[in-house]
Amino acid sequence: MTIVADRTLGQSSTPRGRFEPELVLKSDTFSTIERGTYVGADGTRLPAVRRLFGEVAWWVKPIANHFAWREATALKAAKGLNAGPELIDSGDGFLVRSFIEGLPLHLARPTDPAWFRNAKRMLHALHRAGVVHNDLAKEQNWLVGPEGEAVLTDFQLAMVFPRRSKLFRVLAHEDLRHLLKHKRRYCPQALTASERRMLGRKSLPARLWLMTGKKVYNAITRGLLRYEDREGGGKRLANDGPLILAWLKRHPQVRDAFVAAYPFPRRGCGLYAFVEAPGLDAETIRGFIVQEMGCDQAPELLQVVERLPRHPDGSVHEEVLRLVALNQIDLVATLPETEEARAATRRIVAGRLNLADRT
Repeated sequence: MTIVADRTLGQSSTPRGRFEPELVLKSDTFSTIERGTYVGADGTRLPAVRRLFGEVAWWVKPIANHFAWREATALKAAKGLNAGPELIDSGDGFLVRSFIEGLPLHLARPTDPAWFRNAKRMLHALHRAGVVHNDLAKEQNWLVGPEGEAVLTDFQLAMVFPRRSKLFRVLAHEDLRHLLKHKRRYCPQALTASERRMLGRKSLPARLWLMTGKKVYNAITRGLLRYEDREGGGKRLANDGPLILAWLKRHPQVRDAFVAAYPFPRRGCGLYAFVEAPGLDAETIRGFIVQEMGCDQAPELLQVVERLPRHPDGSVHEEVLRLVALNQIDLVATLPETEEARAATRRIVAGRLNLADRT
């Protein structure tokens, strides 16, 4: 199938339907990801996400095509399992999948054993269909859905097996072991004796990957391609974050503030400050921080906002701001509980500063 793009209207069409983009979620070396609406040939409108990989650099194109093929193949095999998004359309240089709501595991931090039981059942169903995900160590690939269900995303590294070969069993074991690692972190009291034993048994490919392949992968993705898997935080957020927040709140025109971490290419972790200070400009506030703390401790990004999004009880909606700092905009829309919070979120998203992933 050939995609026909109308660049003037920002729409792409196929013989079956067309995609109407609304927001660029992410753009990196391998693809650009957009959120929008897929309009079917019968006029049906579905919330959807499109991955565009047809115009990447020539030296990346074979890898991007291969990732997209693996994602499409896995989504087809997993159809009807409610394990992740549904494949809607695909063709030369693009892939469209359904939009799924959910909060990433590292933000939702589920402590209910029921979520992990649901995740395990879903993973077994996926394996029965011959699909291994292959990328479940990343917490952002696990979502906690709006009804508390477990959902997977990002199937670019997934593999589909026609039979339960030795390689399939090894990779399926690793899928499950990574789920148990997350369970050990968030719900350790619910681990069974057999699950604890499984956690101690890394497969030979996993051990070899940790000793060799992962180091090469990190060198290429974080060094050459300037790509980060997770947001990090660590000592920078723990040490500098509270100090920045304290100094910001001492400014007479600052009503409130919040500091989040985000991946800073080749340096690890950067800090993103959201400052509720109508009438002030970012440079004035940055100068105030630098004067008190110095350049090295000042946040890399500082966004002045009219109003921070808040819960109905008045507390700052920290999850929204963390997602904006990470540029994970596809996950933001469903979180604010009130129209006032949604309006504040829309304004912050429109003026967000973490565009380091854009090419």
